[in-house]
Amino acid sequence: MVLLLSVLVLPLPPFFLDVGLALSITASVLVLMVAMFLARPLDFTSFPTLLLLTTLLRLSLNVATTRLILAHGQEGKTAAGHVVAAFGGFLMGGDVVIGLILFAILLVVNFMVITKGSGRVAEVSARFSLDAMPGKQMAIDADLAAGNIDEKTARKRRRELEEESGFYGAMDGAAKFVRGDAIAALIITAINILGGLMIGLVRHSMPFNDAVSTYTILSVGDGLVSQIPALLVSVAAGIVVTKGGVEGTTDAALIRQLGGSPKPLGMAAGAAVILSLMPGIPMVPFLGLAGLAGAGAWFRHNNPVLVPVEEPAVSITTPGEPPITDSLKLDLIRLELGYGLLALAGGDAPRLTEQIKGLRRAIAVELGFVLPPVRIQDNLELEADEYRVRFKEIEAGRGVVRPSKLLAMDPRGGTPDLPGEPAIEPTFGLPALWIDQESRDEAVFRGCTVVDPPSVLSTHLTELVKQIMPELLSYAETQKLIDELPREHQRLVSDLVPTQISMGAVQRVLQSLLAERVSIRDLPTILEGIGEACGGQHRAIAAITGHVRTRLSRQLCDAYTGPNGYLPLITMSTEWEEIFAAGLTGPAEDRQLVLPPQRLTEFVQRLRNAFDAAGRDGEAPALLTSGSLRPHLRAIVERIRPETPVMAQAEISPRARIRTVGTI
Repeated sequence: MVLLLSVLVLPLPPFFLDVGLALSITASVLVLMVAMFLARPLDFTSFPTLLLLTTLLRLSLNVATTRLILAHGQEGKTAAGHVVAAFGGFLMGGDVVIGLILFAILLVVNFMVITKGSGRVAEVSARFSLDAMPGKQMAIDADLAAGNIDEKTARKRRRELEEESGFYGAMDGAAKFVRGDAIAALIITAINILGGLMIGLVRHSMPFNDAVSTYTILSVGDGLVSQIPALLVSVAAGIVVTKGGVEGTTDAALIRQLGGSPKPLGMAAGAAVILSLMPGIPMVPFLGLAGLAGAGAWFRHNNPVLVPVEEPAVSITTPGEPPITDSLKLDLIRLELGYGLLALAGGDAPRLTEQIKGLRRAIAVELGFVLPPVRIQDNLELEADEYRVRFKEIEAGRGVVRPSKLLAMDPRGGTPDLPGEPAIEPTFGLPALWIDQESRDEAVFRGCTVVDPPSVLSTHLTELVKQIMPELLSYAETQKLIDELPREHQRLVSDLVPTQISMGAVQRVLQSLLAERVSIRDLPTILEGIGEACGGQHRAIAAITGHVRTRLSRQLCDAYTGPNGYLPLITMSTEWEEIFAAGLTGPAEDRQLVLPPQRLTEFVQRLRNAFDAAGRDGEAPALLTSGSLRPHLRAIVERIRPETPVMAQAEISPRARIRTVGTI
């Protein structure tokens, strides 16, 4: 690598330039042959890096050749070495026009056909590889759980899965190197021709015809000597990315599949015979090919390829167009990754897929709700290290993580005093720093919180899921929760639904609880509370929810109790209680809060001051009010401090230890 970079700057004698050009041509042939005889694409995982190195080698040699052409072009056709002279003389036939046309054709074939097609195949392969990764990962986990494979084999398969995603992602980016090389070759050739003509005519006073002949032959010869290796490497890249699921080496696969049946060979032989009989067409080549194809068909007819009896016959059917209703399906939760983050979705721990499994398990334990599966998908429109979370196809959040670094945050606030890349923590918007893996110990020693990229992403996903949790609890999910209750509670369900309350109303009550991050894991107690509220003629969802929260008082107090063992509270003064009570209007079942804007602004400001003061003392209090005002105050607090709980006085358990830390 150092040698290649030095060639870009230092002058190169003609002999060493010939050696470099010979190395470029030989290396391109070697790469093509290795690609031809690959058994599977993952056997050549160094190919993306090799593409970069060969591209850099050709560009370095182009720069060295340009230096010799412009500096010594007046000395003759061997001014840039004998290899360039040979290509300029032999392949061009000494004709400048033929050389230019040949160079243009090679450039178009390489740039427009091979490189563009290979890049598109690599892009699609990377996308399909990521889409199939969760299914493959689940298949490995299922085989491991069933005992079909051991832990060592599972780790090996996960490693291969990670290598596959990384390889196709790297090939998607490496194809851009070859495409850029073709463009650079065209620009360098044009510069050589124009610059050589100016130097030959102005500086060396050469005749116009001699200057055109000398510098054009040298420039086009240089272009050809770089385009031929580039074409070979591009063909190799196309073979690797188009190999796909083909088993065995490319040559064996082509022979096996093209000559596996006598009918196609026989039809090709017949077509060649018919073409040979047409007027004006030479008979010898067509009849020769017809004889070879006919001999192959006869041989295959007498020696058919036998299919093992134990293998089931595969019926080939043409799939119909998928129903249009498939396009109406929504992904409830979708995590979109840039191609630089594909490795986070597979491989050994810590793996993003494992952390998402842990997230679903933790939410089920904490909130009593089974999170729908998270679909992981690549998105080529995102930056390499960017991700995006969508709920029901609507973006809920995005962020950037550096997969090879660690995120360091100072718990005291501010940016850590460490070398690294400044960043903003995507979940809570805190100042942070992306540091190298080697700086972990120093960051921990300085008291910083250090988090790996999968944990940063899963933490952001967790907070977004908790914010959108009520929308994820659909009617079907509610019915599923009810159906999965133990048998001893099914009588309660049958007495309650639908005689006293509909399933939709039960869903809305559960959604109201989840909106305030109240666990619905104790579903029997919640249903008992709903039954009591309905028996007391409470029909409004807010009233039913309030009664259920009273039944869950021990659970609420335990959830909001701080590390010191008591429940910190901020109470409202009698004046504010009376102001809010006077602002309630409407019927008893659907009361609304109406306050003057200046009063509401004043209350919000005092609320913020009270909670900020408690936060400075290390407290995370709940706001305490009367039961009739609690829903209306929660609607206000949710706008400014959504994580702050609002409790009614009846929701305080008699056994709870409480402490008033502030008053509004």
